[in-house]
Order: sequence, then structure tokens, then C-alpha cells
Amino acid sequence: MNKENVSVPCCIVRGGTSKGIFFKENDIPAPGPERDAFILRAFGSPDARQIDGLGGANSLTSKVAILGVSAREDADVDYTFGQVSFAAPVIDWKGNCGNISSGAALYAVDMNMVKVREPYTTVRIYNTNTDKLIIAKVPVKDGKTRSTGDYVISGVPGSGAKITLDFQEPAGSVTKKLLPTGHPTDVIDLGDEGTFEVSIIDAANPVVFLKASELGLKGTELPTQVENMPDKLALIEKIRSVAAEMVGIVSDRREATKKFPAIPKIGFMSPAADYVNPDGVLIRKEQMDLTARLCSMQKMHRAYMVTGGVCTGAAAKVEGSVVWQMLSEEARKKDTLNIGHPYGIMDVDITLGHPAAEGYDETYIASVGVGRTARLIMEGRVSVPQKDI
Repeated sequence: MNKENVSVPCCIVRGGTSKGIFFKENDIPAPGPERDAFILRAFGSPDARQIDGLGGANSLTSKVAILGVSAREDADVDYTFGQVSFAAPVIDWKGNCGNISSGAALYAVDMNMVKVREPYTTVRIYNTNTDKLIIAKVPVKDGKTRSTGDYVISGVPGSGAKITLDFQEPAGSVTKKLLPTGHPTDVIDLGDEGTFEVSIIDAANPVVFLKASELGLKGTELPTQVENMPDKLALIEKIRSVAAEMVGIVSDRREATKKFPAIPKIGFMSPAADYVNPDGVLIRKEQMDLTARLCSMQKMHRAYMVTGGVCTGAAAKVEGSVVWQMLSEEARKKDTLNIGHPYGIMDVDITLGHPAAEGYDETYIASVGVGRTARLIMEGRVSVPQKDI
């Protein structure tokens, strides 16, 4: 390697329905402009194709994870997530990615950052973005994570070994409150474009929940169909920007898309209904408790974010919320929520608890669990021109 380039160890890991570039924190610059410049150049951003870097030219594949051994007594590793834009020289560090969190569990085991036990290794992950703990149960064989198994998640070909993620006390990941506005629902008035009842819920990540019907949608549309409706995407982003201002993520809604394109998340909900997924498979309403679609980085998510699933599960327990309104009486009482997303079903397990602190006046979510698969795809080095960092 000549002196014009910096060469750094990295891994490409699929976690759930996402894929990311993983670094050890000691191998890259400290947090700040130099780190951002290094990561952007490694990904080939900004460029819609990310042709000169490792990015996958899609919000699901333009993600970075940085891990280090934790100094905390309650955690094994510290994990920082970044959503790398390919449209602008921006990395959104505001929230977490639940799918990539499963990759973080795998990476911690395979990079010998935790003491490995068979057949399962528990990895206590401290997510620095949200100041939250995630407890992962990772299947292990011969000292490494198992990549083969019979667990299937919708949106990923084939099957794998199940990694269980439990998001501990997920409420208030960014805004410090489950209900950042203090209300289960609010109304956003966009004048001639309409008024919209929304629920802004913050659990694992803040999400703005909309009613599909108020957007003029059925709720069963596939991502590609919605992306052929640029007026709908623009409207959804306008609502998201107003919500970001309402909860203090930005001081001016006009800055939301540029400064924080990934947080809050946003999506639309509808009652359970039949639809055909992108592979031509009929997903029946009897399999789900509601139909749900989420957006990421101003595009439709191809499946469903794990943090979005955690937040949807939490919202299901908030009486009066948009999510709660979509559920049957039976579904409102269950501890497992079956979410119908574009590719199929995501199951999330919700554990309620008693208030952890005196004066806690919201629904108390003790934990939300979800199953994922993950796989180490590549281990090697990335070369970045010295002049660009």
C-alpha cells in the first residue's frame, strides 16, 4: 500500500435485512469531522451509486457500525451506529439500527471482543447513540457464530441461526420520553395538503406513525409502488420534518431533511389485510395484527426496521395511539405483536413492567424482543485516499 492511501481493517456484515461496514473503534479516527470524512470516503459518498466505495447505494446497505470493548460494568461492548447518506456528505448519528445491532452481536463474538460460550453466548451491547442496552443471545459453534440454521426472517433469502435481541427499557432513545409531545396522538396541519393524526413514539428510535387512509393509501402498497408516487413521498417527508421540529430534533422543520434525514423514522399503518409480497407470496391478514410500512432516508424501507418494530410494539401498548387504533381488541391484549410488512411478518415480544423511577407517568416498557439472523460476509481492509481525510 503506497503512502497516498490509508488501509484500515473492516468487515462487511449482514444483520437482519440490512448490511453494514463494521470497524473497531481503535482502527479509525476518533469521533468528529475526520472520522466522518474517513467513513464517507470509505463508502464512496456522496454518490447515488457509491461506485468508488463500499456502500451499497441503498439506505439498507449504507450503514456503518463501530465497536469497542466497553468500560461499563453492565455491557461487554460499546456500539455506535451511523446512517451514511449517499445524497449528501452526511452521516446521521442520531439513532440506532436494530438490524445492524444483530450484526454487532455477531461481530463482537467473531472478533473475540467477548468471552465465547457454547452453544449460546450472551452479548451485552451498549448503544452509544441511544444510551440504551441490548441483550443479544448468539448461537455459537467451534468458537464462532453459527450462520446456518432454520430461522427465517421475511426479506432475507434462505434461513440462518436465530439471534435474539432484547431491547432493554427502550423508551426515550432520543427524546428521553416514550411520548415526546406528552400525547398519544397529535394533529399536524399542512393547510391545503390536509391534516394528519400522528403518534410520535420514541422506543429504540423515535417513529412518526401515520394512518394510511389519511395519505390516500390502502396501506398494503409495496415500497416500489409508493416510490412511484413522488407526491406521497414528499408529503410524508414534510410531515416527518414537522414532527422533528415538534419534538426538538431540529429547531426549524426546513433543516430536518438535510441535518437529520434518518431520525425520526416515519411510516403508515392500516388494519390487517391480505397483500402479495414482492416475491409473489400471499401474506394473509390472519397472520398479522396490522399492516405497516416504514420509510428510511426519504425512501420506502424494503422490509421493516427492527427499531421500528420495537417502537411499533411499544406503540401498541399506548392506548389511543395510531398503532393501537389499528388493532383488534384481542391484539391489544397480546404480549406478541405480529406486524405485516412488505415481505411478510415480523413478531415482536413486549414485556411491560412497573415504573423504574418515582413519578414515571407513562406506559412502562421493560423490554421488547425480536429475532434476527446475521452473517459475516467479508473480512479485509478498506483503502481510503489520505488526501480525502
